[in-house]
Amino acid sequence: MKYIAGTTDINIKNSAVTLGKFDGLHLGHRRLIDEVLSLKEKGYTSLMFTFLYHPYNLFSEYEVKLICTEEEKIRRLKDSGLDVLISYPFTHETKNIEPEDFIKDILVGKLDAKVIVVGNDFRFGRNRRGDVDMLKSMEDKYGFKVIAFEKIRWKDTVISSSTIRNELEKGNIEDVNAMLGAPYFIHGKVLHGKKVGRTLGMPTTNLTPPDNKLLPPCGVYISRTVIGGVSHPSITNIGYKPTVGAENKKGVETFIYDFDRDLYGVEIDVELLSYKRPEIRFDNIEDLKLQMKKDLEYGRKFFGI
Repeated sequence: MKYIAGTTDINIKNSAVTLGKFDGLHLGHRRLIDEVLSLKEKGYTSLMFTFLYHPYNLFSEYEVKLICTEEEKIRRLKDSGLDVLISYPFTHETKNIEPEDFIKDILVGKLDAKVIVVGNDFRFGRNRRGDVDMLKSMEDKYGFKVIAFEKIRWKDTVISSSTIRNELEKGNIEDVNAMLGAPYFIHGKVLHGKKVGRTLGMPTTNLTPPDNKLLPPCGVYISRTVIGGVSHPSITNIGYKPTVGAENKKGVETFIYDFDRDLYGVEIDVELLSYKRPEIRFDNIEDLKLQMKKDLEYGRKFFGI
């Protein structure tokens, strides 16, 4: 997959393109991607067009946190079969582009779009004036075809990045994973921690996610850790470690079952599967160790190991 980011100098030919924010790459997004991939057999260049930064970040001082960071999105898509992923710069100029000009200059001029695949509520251009009806009205003029899909529903709820974001903030990991169609995950490079876990008989890996990564509530989660493409049963604490020195920044600390290898500097994915309990400040280390033992036993039963 070719990755093009942070530039407007783009020249693609004969593309089938899907457009959107694609935060989380949930089941609705996957339907659009699958449609674009199916068009490759007709000779089209399969392409996803999105923006390098979450669009809402330009309109407010509040930074919208992402279900998938840019790096995580690339990791999820790299083996998808897509030919090209474009993360287009989202600037004030981009924000104010008239939708007719977006179609003419970007979709047709830069992407040579022959098929455009979107959700039926897709909006674009200045003041979000562009929509599916506008796209369809220009099919004959520019020689492209528009395919628009209805939203996918789950448990009578429309699947959207906003819905998933809300459930993630509540800690409803199973619901989040069902709507994503894959486990929510945190990617990062293993850092040196304070080695407190090792002194407690529970050596752990430590990740510090970027500030724009949306994390679930602090607590203990059953997880799976992917190292070099191989999955390992694990249990993860997300939080500030209040009993053993209280961190200033929320971290991700993972114990991998039956694993004894130094992972410092290694890139891993921690997939969250199930919520176990909230993060607790214990009065003493012995109480912490007792709870950790219970957590480990719970995890072994969960995985059947």
